[in-house]
Amino acid sequence: MTSLELTLTGAQILLPSGLERADLGLADGCVVSSVTGRRIDLAGYLVLPGIVDLHGDGFERHMAPRRGAMKEMAEGVVAAEAELAANGITTAVMAQFWSWEGGLRSPEFAAGVFRAIQQVRGNVVTDLIPQLRFETHMLDDYAALPDLLEEWQVPYLVFNDHLPHDRLAEGRKPPRLAGQALKAGRSPEAHLEMLMALHANGDRVPAALDALCLELQGRGVIMASHDDHSAADCAAWQARGLRISEFPETAEAAEARRAAGGHVILGSPNVVRGGSHKGNASAVELIAMGYCDALASDYHYPSPRRAALMLARSGVLDLPAAWALVSSGPATILGLTDRGELAPGKRADLVILDAQNHRVAATFAGGRVSYMSGDAATRFLS
Repeated sequence: MTSLELTLTGAQILLPSGLERADLGLADGCVVSSVTGRRIDLAGYLVLPGIVDLHGDGFERHMAPRRGAMKEMAEGVVAAEAELAANGITTAVMAQFWSWEGGLRSPEFAAGVFRAIQQVRGNVVTDLIPQLRFETHMLDDYAALPDLLEEWQVPYLVFNDHLPHDRLAEGRKPPRLAGQALKAGRSPEAHLEMLMALHANGDRVPAALDALCLELQGRGVIMASHDDHSAADCAAWQARGLRISEFPETAEAAEARRAAGGHVILGSPNVVRGGSHKGNASAVELIAMGYCDALASDYHYPSPRRAALMLARSGVLDLPAAWALVSSGPATILGLTDRGELAPGKRADLVILDAQNHRVAATFAGGRVSYMSGDAATRFLS
């Protein structure tokens, strides 16, 4: 695939040394140290490293815009990729559930999503990385999981446990039972019976996880825990070889993960909103305490850009440190050493923002245009 040969001039560019007015050369899909190709005047714009989104499930509405409308899943991935690009995301981890919740989070739907990503990823510009979010109490699915991940080319797995254990332990119906059952295509009675059976697996889960994590680690799968609540949670996952914690619910958990040499991913919507919608720890406070390595879109693709800029504007971090949470930080967590900063030899992954309103004007991934609009497009095309 052919990439552009250009030199961007006149813009404020976020380089490893900081924000500078400088020329930026692009050739063969990479940043180059010399001036090359056609010069594009980008006065009035900011050029920043492309956003690496470590966890996003905002594509669900593209895959199934209405109940039952799930026939063209590959087209849904293409539509989602366009939204990712329009929000400055150049590498996107697409987080798909494998859950007892059924519907869009069922194992069957997950298989369709991953096959659709395989089908289109060679024909889109954004680098799409599939992630499986696996519910820990689904013991019957453990044996097949490693081979399925290999078949679907899924390099990243996150362990979740969203069972309402407190209610189930008390023998009470969980909230929203009827709605969940409807989405899963079950009667409320059958859904509750299934939840109770999964809850009863609890004593067998730790040993099963030990064996599964060992197997996946041997296959090179990246693994993370989700919604850690305590230092004990982090220690248990650490013992299984996991080094990444997605969206820890408390400062205790975030501190424990960092103290053990691991990585903490927080949700950008938490930053933009000013707090967790579930009443968990404030992402801004955890960032100020130094307990964050990366911000992810979670369910809202505009949020990584907005969160990083809000952190810089409010003085919690300076712009280079804030933007690192959505670029070099997540790239490091994934082991993607070829991206995350605008340095010679790195991939030409970048987002161009209007300097006044900070809206995305253009996005390049691997030196190819994935999104371009307005006055910026006129400058490139004229």
